Amino acid sequence: MGLQISERLIDGINRHVEEAYPEEGAGFLLGAAGEVREILALANAREDEARHNRFLFTPEDYLKAELKADELGLSLIGVFHSHPDCPNVPSEYDREWAQPFFSYIITRVDQGKAVSQRSWRLTEDRSRYDEEEIEIS
Repeated sequence: MGLQISERLIDGINRHVEEAYPEEGAGFLLGAAGEVREILALANAREDEARHNRFLFTPEDYLKAELKADELGLSLIGVFHSHPDCPNVPSEYDREWAQPFFSYIITRVDQGKAVSQRSWRLTEDRSRYDEEEIEIS
Protein backbone atom coordinates (compact mmCIF):
# COMPACT_ATOMS: atom_id res chain seq x y z
CA MET A 1 0.00 0.00 0.00
CA GLY A 2 1.33 3.42 -0.94
CA LEU A 3 0.76 6.92 0.32
CA GLN A 4 -0.92 9.33 -2.09
CA ILE A 5 -0.11 13.05 -1.94
CA SER A 6 -0.45 15.94 -4.36
CA GLU A 7 2.43 17.91 -5.83
CA ARG A 8 0.94 21.01 -4.10
CA LEU A 9 1.28 19.40 -0.67
CA ILE A 10 4.80 18.12 -1.40
CA ASP A 11 5.69 21.70 -2.37
CA GLY A 12 4.22 22.89 0.97
CA ILE A 13 6.28 20.36 2.91
CA ASN A 14 9.41 21.38 0.98
CA ARG A 15 8.84 25.08 1.70
CA HIS A 16 8.37 24.43 5.42
CA VAL A 17 11.44 22.22 5.85
CA GLU A 18 13.62 24.53 3.74
CA GLU A 19 12.56 27.49 5.92
CA ALA A 20 13.36 25.45 9.06
CA TYR A 21 16.86 24.54 7.80
CA PRO A 22 19.40 23.96 9.36
CA GLU A 23 16.93 22.73 11.99
CA GLU A 24 14.40 19.94 11.50
CA GLY A 25 11.01 21.07 10.27
CA ALA A 26 7.90 19.03 10.98
CA GLY A 27 4.13 18.83 10.82
CA PHE A 28 1.14 16.55 10.51
CA LEU A 29 -0.39 14.77 7.52
CA LEU A 30 -4.19 14.99 7.41
CA GLY A 31 -6.23 12.73 5.19
CA ALA A 32 -8.07 9.46 4.86
CA ALA A 33 -7.42 5.95 3.52
CA GLY A 34 -3.77 6.50 2.64
CA GLU A 35 -4.35 9.83 0.88
CA VAL A 36 -2.86 13.03 2.28
CA ARG A 37 -5.35 15.83 1.66
CA GLU A 38 -3.82 18.57 3.81
CA ILE A 39 -0.72 19.28 5.85
CA LEU A 40 -0.33 21.21 9.07
CA ALA A 41 3.17 22.68 9.36
CA LEU A 42 4.23 23.39 12.94
CA ALA A 43 7.08 25.07 14.78
CA ASN A 44 9.71 22.76 16.22
CA ALA A 45 9.21 22.82 19.99
CA ARG A 46 12.50 21.01 20.76
CA GLU A 47 15.09 22.99 22.75
CA ASP A 48 17.39 25.17 20.62
CA GLU A 49 20.52 23.02 20.85
CA ALA A 50 18.70 19.87 19.66
CA ARG A 51 16.59 21.23 16.77
CA HIS A 52 19.23 20.40 14.16
CA ASN A 53 18.50 16.66 14.52
CA ARG A 54 15.29 16.36 16.58
CA PHE A 55 11.76 17.71 16.46
CA LEU A 56 9.06 17.85 19.10
CA PHE A 57 5.32 18.41 19.02
CA THR A 58 3.62 19.77 22.12
CA PRO A 59 0.27 18.48 23.43
CA GLU A 60 -1.19 21.75 22.09
CA ASP A 61 0.19 20.90 18.63
CA TYR A 62 -1.59 17.53 18.71
CA LEU A 63 -4.81 19.21 19.78
CA LYS A 64 -4.49 21.80 17.02
CA ALA A 65 -3.96 19.01 14.48
CA GLU A 66 -6.92 16.97 15.75
CA LEU A 67 -9.19 20.04 15.64
CA LYS A 68 -8.03 20.96 12.13
CA ALA A 69 -8.60 17.39 10.92
CA ASP A 70 -12.09 17.34 12.49
CA GLU A 71 -12.91 20.70 10.89
CA LEU A 72 -11.97 19.29 7.47
CA GLY A 73 -13.65 15.91 7.99
CA LEU A 74 -10.26 14.17 7.93
CA SER A 75 -8.03 12.20 10.30
CA LEU A 76 -4.43 12.44 11.40
CA ILE A 77 -2.71 9.89 9.20
CA GLY A 78 0.93 10.75 9.71
CA VAL A 79 3.81 13.08 10.32
CA PHE A 80 6.35 14.75 8.09
CA HIS A 81 9.76 15.96 9.15
CA SER A 82 13.15 16.71 7.68
CA HIS A 83 16.63 15.33 8.07
CA PRO A 84 19.02 18.23 7.42
CA ASP A 85 22.16 17.14 5.58
CA CYS A 86 21.67 13.43 6.29
CA PRO A 87 19.78 10.48 4.75
CA ASN A 88 15.98 10.41 4.99
CA VAL A 89 15.92 7.09 6.81
CA PRO A 90 14.25 6.87 10.24
CA SER A 91 16.61 7.11 13.18
CA GLU A 92 16.36 5.05 16.34
CA TYR A 93 14.97 8.18 18.01
CA ASP A 94 12.30 8.38 15.28
CA ARG A 95 11.37 4.74 15.92
CA GLU A 96 11.07 5.23 19.67
CA TRP A 97 8.58 8.08 19.26
CA ALA A 98 6.63 6.76 16.26
CA GLN A 99 3.17 5.22 16.21
CA PRO A 100 2.13 2.20 14.15
CA PHE A 101 -0.46 2.95 11.46
CA PHE A 102 0.95 6.47 10.83
CA SER A 103 2.88 7.31 7.68
CA TYR A 104 6.14 9.18 8.22
CA ILE A 105 7.41 11.27 5.33
CA ILE A 106 11.04 12.20 5.85
CA THR A 107 12.48 14.86 3.55
CA ARG A 108 16.21 15.05 3.03
CA VAL A 109 17.35 18.69 3.00
CA ASP A 110 20.89 19.28 1.71
CA GLN A 111 22.38 22.74 2.24
CA GLY A 112 18.92 24.28 2.58
CA LYS A 113 17.29 22.58 -0.42
CA ALA A 114 14.76 19.72 -0.19
CA VAL A 115 16.10 16.95 -2.41
CA SER A 116 13.94 13.87 -1.79
CA GLN A 117 11.08 12.35 0.20
CA ARG A 118 10.67 8.83 1.50
CA SER A 119 7.75 7.49 3.50
CA TRP A 120 7.86 4.90 6.24
CA ARG A 121 5.43 2.95 8.42
CA LEU A 122 6.31 1.49 11.79
CA THR A 123 5.46 -2.19 12.11
CA GLU A 124 2.78 -3.10 14.65
CA ASP A 125 5.35 -4.70 16.98
CA ARG A 126 7.38 -1.41 16.78
CA SER A 127 10.56 -3.32 15.87
CA ARG A 128 11.26 -1.64 12.52
CA TYR A 129 9.96 0.54 9.72
CA ASP A 130 8.82 -0.61 6.30
CA GLU A 131 9.22 1.83 3.44
CA GLU A 132 6.04 2.70 1.58
CA GLU A 133 5.75 4.07 -1.92
CA ILE A 134 4.82 7.74 -2.30
CA GLU A 135 2.43 8.35 -5.18
CA ILE A 136 2.55 12.03 -6.17
CA SER A 137 -0.41 13.31 -8.20
